[in-house]
Amino acid sequence: QHPITSDCTLFGCDPCSQTQRSKLQHRRARINQQINKEMRMRAGAENLFRATTNNKVKETVALELSFVNSNLQLLKEELEELNSSMEVYQTESEAINVPMIPLGLKETKEVDLTVPLKEYICEHYREDSSLFEKEIKEFMELRQAMRTPSRNEAGLELLVEYYNQLYYLDQRFFPPHRTLGVHFHWYDSLTGVPSCQRALAFEKGSVLFNVGALYTQIGARQDRSAAAGIDRAINAFQRAAGAFNFLKENFSNAPSLDMSGPSLCMLVRLMIAQVQECVFERVTLTTQDTHFTSQLQVAQEAARVSDVYSLVLQTMSQPLVKDYVPFSWASMVQVKAEHFRALSHYYAAVALCDRTHCDEEGEKALLQLHVSNPAGPPLSQVLRDPEERRKLGKAHLRRALIRHEEAMRVHGLCKILRKMDILQEVLSFVHKRSLDKYSEMDREDDFDETAEAPEIHCECQKPDIIPPNFSTVQVTDIFRRLGPLSVFCARARWGPVRLVCLQRGEGGLGLTLRGDSPVLVAGVVPGGCAEEAGLREGDYIVAVDGENCKWAKHGEVVHSLKSCSDRGVELSVITLHTHDTQVCFIALHTHETQVVLCVCVRVICLCVCITKNREGGGVTKRLGSTFSLPFGNLGDGESMY
Repeated sequence: QHPITSDCTLFGCDPCSQTQRSKLQHRRARINQQINKEMRMRAGAENLFRATTNNKVKETVALELSFVNSNLQLLKEELEELNSSMEVYQTESEAINVPMIPLGLKETKEVDLTVPLKEYICEHYREDSSLFEKEIKEFMELRQAMRTPSRNEAGLELLVEYYNQLYYLDQRFFPPHRTLGVHFHWYDSLTGVPSCQRALAFEKGSVLFNVGALYTQIGARQDRSAAAGIDRAINAFQRAAGAFNFLKENFSNAPSLDMSGPSLCMLVRLMIAQVQECVFERVTLTTQDTHFTSQLQVAQEAARVSDVYSLVLQTMSQPLVKDYVPFSWASMVQVKAEHFRALSHYYAAVALCDRTHCDEEGEKALLQLHVSNPAGPPLSQVLRDPEERRKLGKAHLRRALIRHEEAMRVHGLCKILRKMDILQEVLSFVHKRSLDKYSEMDREDDFDETAEAPEIHCECQKPDIIPPNFSTVQVTDIFRRLGPLSVFCARARWGPVRLVCLQRGEGGLGLTLRGDSPVLVAGVVPGGCAEEAGLREGDYIVAVDGENCKWAKHGEVVHSLKSCSDRGVELSVITLHTHDTQVCFIALHTHETQVVLCVCVRVICLCVCITKNREGGGVTKRLGSTFSLPFGNLGDGESMY
């Protein structure tokens, strides 16, 4: 993997490198292409079946359709098995942890924007498109690299950089009521079904989805045997949840199932559940003592994890999501719900049976442990009677064993989960631990029927997710040479570039300039040289004597005009006709520095005026109008030379 080359061009990881993850992504891409081909064949066969009236042709087409549908089903099953290959994304640590559920990246086809961008540059910006081949190539290389991001911070930065560049691309080349005619093809992450749209929002949403998916892979690979690794996993899953939630709230009517509202809601809840699981692991790691209250806290944390996974399972059972989520995912979520419920009862039993001392704080914690009061003596009496504590602890262990066995039963029903040795190892270990504890507490003379222990109570916590922060990756507009976005964008309309030969007369140049990048002709003296040359209020100066000054500062343009020879100066100007944003020069409650260029006794003078705080004085460029500032309308405290 080489995220940065010597010339600072970003690249993704090498998709041909022989790593388990790259092999998996390569197989996913191949299956996606095959699914796309079969779906096109099916669409053609269905159209032919509806159009023909020949019975023999109908029979042939019906047979072909059955073959295509059968192939599609096999391909989707193969893709589901790949999507369920959770062990590929897991940590290489030897620590025994329940595997996390990562998400594979969405695949996309190559898109060649060279011709559409060149045509738009010629047509809209009236520039020689051959001069922008370097910028177009740079953008295309960035998109190509984005398709295979490395599974680390560099990969995330690459995706966010491309996402940020799409903002500039949208502003430069995608007007509201027209498209470039470019189709963006993306494959659904879980089903491989292709989707295609011309809207750039689909491209942005798919990239954002991959940001969240990459965070899930980073979270799953962390070594959770140490606190630092657990914290990194928590952060990654929180950011994954934030990315999916941002996508759900800001992108609507997505054509692919993985970006639909119900699917994103399921993914957000799944990430929150995995955050809660990591929190439980951190609590058990940092709670080494066997204090009564500490053990009860661990029991409640385990119950909280079980509750959030039960909520995820409910979401996966919804009609729009049920047939979409891989069976192995639903099975894993159910296994975890049962597994952590069993752990909650186990730790409650350990607290009750192994405690030697219980203070007032411990008694209060026990009173808040259960959803309902257990049958038998009051809890205050249970704490003082070792035999009653043993009986209640044994009841919790009995429930723990039932839950362990249910987790192992669900695990055995899923072929993919049965292949995950580490999961089998974890479930077997905790089941044996609870069974040994139960045998230790059981007595030959104990003929009393084991009471039913109530469920462990835990308070619901507000999920903590981290929304994406796109400002962490600063980018420069690749097509910056086209000019400042405030004027030179796809939504703006301006007339053709006009050449104005401006010569200084006895009355001076007769114009007022305002602003930077580009400099605006804010006023023209009636009957002056500027007006006679053809300059108008609202014109933008884009070049002086052939030198591009779209990004020039005010002082630079003023200096160029002051330095003009007796033959005059040639200005290239444009007039903005429409614009969908408002550009305001407001003097109210601000100290505004404005530069006025005018003439006094045949000498061009530069005057910097400080506008004092005062009521009014604002100048606004409104939608669909040209900027207008009467030349002689100067406010208090302003001077003209």
